[in-house]
Amino acid sequence: MMTMDRIGVLTSGADAPGMNAAIRSVVRSGVYYGVEMVGIKYGFQGLLNESLEKMDASSVGSIIQRGGTILQSYTCDEIYTDAGQEKAIENLHKQGIDSLVVIGGREDLAVAASLQKKDFPCVGIPATIDNDIPGVAEAIGFDTGLNTIIDYIDRIRDTASSHEKSSIIEVMGRDTGNLALWSGLAGGAENILIPEKKEDMNTIIEQIKSGPSRDKRYSIIIVAEGSGVSGIDLNTRLKEEAGIESRVTVLGHTQRGGAPTARDRVLASRLGAHAIDLLLAQESGKVVGLKNNKLVSHTFEEVTSQMSKIDEGMYELSGRLSI
Repeated sequence: MMTMDRIGVLTSGADAPGMNAAIRSVVRSGVYYGVEMVGIKYGFQGLLNESLEKMDASSVGSIIQRGGTILQSYTCDEIYTDAGQEKAIENLHKQGIDSLVVIGGREDLAVAASLQKKDFPCVGIPATIDNDIPGVAEAIGFDTGLNTIIDYIDRIRDTASSHEKSSIIEVMGRDTGNLALWSGLAGGAENILIPEKKEDMNTIIEQIKSGPSRDKRYSIIIVAEGSGVSGIDLNTRLKEEAGIESRVTVLGHTQRGGAPTARDRVLASRLGAHAIDLLLAQESGKVVGLKNNKLVSHTFEEVTSQMSKIDEGMYELSGRLSI
């Protein structure tokens, strides 16, 4: 049976608030069990370049409240090739690293799954504000990103009501509309445009035009970036086809920044510790998560072979409440 004397940890892909809390939990959980912990800088690129540093309990002091990732992240195309993955495994063996914890989104967990298939033990921790990992109820960073958007919606609503002008708020969500759906429902948006629901734009414009007849002096419209129409394009169409003046706010990367919420800090702490528990129990090849507030794990195949889905009931509710 393989022993786990030296475990590596890296963050990859887009940063998400709570990644540092996850790093802290992984490192301190490993140290607690007498495992030597190694931080891999700059994601998978750092693994290929052997940018490694030994980490101990003090290495992760005072980071639980910080956004971003102290290990940094980097785009690495080479890691998606067989040659790149073989080189990564060779470097891990050369450095005496027995297993790897990968903290990141869908594409990063897919790389971890490939390394596992090549017989290198990996465990994945889901971290993405898009919350688009199949089978994972909540990824690290989603709650913080959501609350950041809600804060903007509340501020924008104040000025929208003062000037009686509609506001279009474009949020992240290239392939999935969870951020748009949740923030739109929580923020009382009149319209929510998401990638999973390609709404007819003529219908949406007519609905917005009917607002004044229902004594609606302004609207809050949430647009996911992958919905098929940008906030700026929607604004142009509203002006040209309905004579409605709107203000457009594109939140961009501000959604990823800031201190993680208490919920994300606790989630990251629990998932980080669970990842180490699985590796020490020789249960690699899994992605950690919560179900009914209980720690669970899914095989990489379960996660990577599915497509993420939105909550249809929430989408229907958002439409019902927007009358």
